Amino acid sequence: MKKISRRQFIGRTAAGMGAAIAFSQLPAQILMQEAASFNDIPIGFQTWSVKEMLAKDFSGTLKMMAGMGYKIMEMCSPAGYATNGFGPLVDIKPADMKKMIEDAGLKCPSCHFGFGELTDHLDERIEWSKQMGLTQMVCSSFWLPDAKALKEYLDDADKLNKAAEKINKAGMATGFHNHEMEFKMLDGQLIYDALLKQLDPKLVKMQFQTEVINLGYKASTYFKQYPGRFISSHLSDWTADKKEVPIGQGVIDWKEFFAAAKTGGVKNFFVEMSLDKFKDSAAYIKSI
Repeated sequence: MKKISRRQFIGRTAAGMGAAIAFSQLPAQILMQEAASFNDIPIGFQTWSVKEMLAKDFSGTLKMMAGMGYKIMEMCSPAGYATNGFGPLVDIKPADMKKMIEDAGLKCPSCHFGFGELTDHLDERIEWSKQMGLTQMVCSSFWLPDAKALKEYLDDADKLNKAAEKINKAGMATGFHNHEMEFKMLDGQLIYDALLKQLDPKLVKMQFQTEVINLGYKASTYFKQYPGRFISSHLSDWTADKKEVPIGQGVIDWKEFFAAAKTGGVKNFFVEMSLDKFKDSAAYIKSI
């Protein structure tokens, strides 16, 4: 799910008329700089959305995405997602995959891993990630849609904290990705809020999926409430009646989102939606 730097101010001291001239020009400079900072957002995409195409033509698909204006990408672990469309990529060596990504003009800082991969195959996944040049290993979910007690989530959070210690020692950050299931009540608490408390903020950062706007939860609210707790975000936009539309055509206030994301600590943004919406989404993000 590239980081933006917003509202940077450059001040200089001068004397006499020079200072007056500089001061009179300052508002225009600020406006120009702020506009540039939005346009400098490096746009990313999540590979889940194009998994069938990647399986058939990995390099060609990456070049297609780069042609739409995307600069970075987030992989899904080929081994962990082998039965979900990524199986044909398992035999590609990570160093070779990294080169194919770079040859397409892209960078890949992040990858999704199933929770079981990070508990049962952690050493292997860390080594794969290092060869890929990743900076972030993201747990895609605990996937507990039928959980009967909050303790099930909290126990898995403790396990992820432990895995994160090893990931962080290997020089990478650990993330946790939400779905709508974490925005349900269990034992009188919102699951997502409970996870924010249970996951060690020094070890595990959050990857926010904007789709939960459909449940009434805004990413910007969480970014402001939990400064520095987030590392990335999956972007999608929706109408009031919950229909997916290209970024900028739905109910989310994206200028508010990106401004709040700076407070939240977000480093990368990955568009995740159906293929037909990628081009317009990239164009909108570049335009704001």
